[in-house]
Amino acid sequence: MGFLSIEKIADKWGLSKRSVQLLCAGGRIEGAKKFGRSWMIPEDAKRPLDGRSREGRLGLEEDMPLPRKTPFLYMSDLYSETGVADDIGASLSYNHEARILFEAEVAYSRGEIDRVYESASYLLSKHSGFYAVISAGMLLAMCAIWKGDIEMWRKAKIHIAEAPAKSDTDRDVMLLAISAVDIMLYNVDNFPEWFKTGCFEPLPNDSLPAAKVYYAKYLYATAYAIATGAYKLEGVQGLSLMQMLPNTVEPLISWAKSSGTVIAEAYLRLTCAAIYHNCGKSERAINHIDRAIELTLPDGLYGLLAEYCRILGPLIESRLSPLDAEAWAKVNKLYKTYNEGWSRLSGIVRGKTLITTLTPKQREVAKLASFGMTNKEIAAALGMSVAGVKQALLAVTDKTGASRENFAAFL
Repeated sequence: MGFLSIEKIADKWGLSKRSVQLLCAGGRIEGAKKFGRSWMIPEDAKRPLDGRSREGRLGLEEDMPLPRKTPFLYMSDLYSETGVADDIGASLSYNHEARILFEAEVAYSRGEIDRVYESASYLLSKHSGFYAVISAGMLLAMCAIWKGDIEMWRKAKIHIAEAPAKSDTDRDVMLLAISAVDIMLYNVDNFPEWFKTGCFEPLPNDSLPAAKVYYAKYLYATAYAIATGAYKLEGVQGLSLMQMLPNTVEPLISWAKSSGTVIAEAYLRLTCAAIYHNCGKSERAINHIDRAIELTLPDGLYGLLAEYCRILGPLIESRLSPLDAEAWAKVNKLYKTYNEGWSRLSGIVRGKTLITTLTPKQREVAKLASFGMTNKEIAAALGMSVAGVKQALLAVTDKTGASRENFAAFL
């Protein structure tokens, strides 16, 4: 049996080369083999059915398994290059649930929250397979953050907990998903012990990109809680843990890049940028922000960038606005919605009233003060005068009604 190149198969089947590549990557062409970066396809391979056609719909199973065993399809290697998100969604037409899920995840990264809500609600009402339910439940929780809706948040966690797990591996994925929902609000208490050590062995390989993203988020949230005094860990205080985190997160970024997982790489880079920024290493933060912008702009993933504006807003603006002022305007608009919703929901969960009226400079000053820095240290870190720092601190106290030692509870 001979093999044909993607170009020849594309001509034979009347498809674009990109469509054939996506079919190969999705495991849709029997016998297709990858050599380096090229695919070779058996000359007698059958063209996969198109789920959009009547013949395709009749020929498909009612509930096909997802092409990857992961809480998030778009964090997997299905999405291995920028600028093709919509093409990937179209290539999944053979699997109705996979297409709805992937397109909803991309819509989330674009800040199209109403569309995400409709898709997640549909998948949950359909009583889909395990990974579809887990993913849809997490998407619903993410919608709850943007909307500041505590009831939606609680329902999302219930849906995840009721996913039809059939094995210990499924149950481990479920535990990770519930913990990942909590980490969105900086709750670090509920992760499994094996996960806290950086062990991912209980998970399927397809879940590793998402797991590593949430591991980095877990480490960041833990280090932030220690730096602000909200969490105690024997022998660790201040920014000491935060300063060590790049040693763990940088290798995760290299792994994501080499494995071709665009979304995982973008999230990991922005998390690492937040770590560097908190440690006063803004130049290193900027390097990761620039790469994250390269990864997100081609597909208009403005919502993903907006998530990090609470931590990195001025830095993201300084890098994105000169490059694409319209894109920054969209990111900033989405951030305002996200910030209102996140603050409202997080405040309810914590039993606090979080403040959304702080300026970026006031928020930064308050954060460094909560890290225990003196006014002089804050001034040096932010390039401000000591008098300017004092004025900002007075404004934060006025808006929060809190003393310096309690600023972190309102940020």
